[in-house]
Amino acid sequence: MCGRYALLATADEVLEFFSIALIEDFPARFNIAPTQPILIVIEGETGAPGSNMPRRKAMLARWGFMPGWVKDPREFPLLVNARSETAIDKASFRAAMRHRRILIPASGFYEWHRPDKGSKQKSQAYWVRPKNGKIVAFAGLMETWASADGSEVDTACILTAPANPSFAPIHDRMPVVIPPEEFARWLDCKTQEPRDVAGLMVSPPEELFEAIPVSDRVNKVANTGPEIQDRVEPGADVAQPKPPKAKAARRESDGGQMDLF
Repeated sequence: MCGRYALLATADEVLEFFSIALIEDFPARFNIAPTQPILIVIEGETGAPGSNMPRRKAMLARWGFMPGWVKDPREFPLLVNARSETAIDKASFRAAMRHRRILIPASGFYEWHRPDKGSKQKSQAYWVRPKNGKIVAFAGLMETWASADGSEVDTACILTAPANPSFAPIHDRMPVVIPPEEFARWLDCKTQEPRDVAGLMVSPPEELFEAIPVSDRVNKVANTGPEIQDRVEPGADVAQPKPPKAKAARRESDGGQMDLF
């Protein structure tokens, strides 16, 4: 599960890391939540012969995948994540796996360790970031949903895999991370079929991330400042709003950012 993440890099850093065309500057986002617009990277059209212009493009999409065959999005579950083990065959994601694989720039993600039922322990939030402090690329899928009146909304989700051994004590799943040397293969939906990239949809290396315990301020989507990433002692006695749930995400305040539905 990945229900919140952050993108703290500058536009220039994203441009360089993903080898994309020029993009406008944007502010650091410390608490990106479902239904909000997120930055995604797609494979662009082939440039002119001999051109050095990047083919990849950056664009915005709503975080919450919507298959094209859905008639009323209000009656469909919010698909924030897709399980990598079943995405190739599942009806909701099958077409996107074949035709619309994307990369999602991120500086890290948040996860909650929830104690067993009956335990007196409280849920503990963690800020999970690359140890080298750089950007990572989550594997994602996108779909353009069209309403009956012809309006269109680009939507996206993050692919997840079983947690690696070092992360498993916190949660049993984590985002799939595509290494830079595999960007081209992952985005190539013309010659690389889903079965050809199945080997990329695995748990990140154990040495990639570090998990930092943080306060429950991240639970509230209106909290968007850097203080939500401050380290705390695990189990610190602080106010405990319930950790976010995907079904409730649609109803939460978007902290001043537009809601695409």
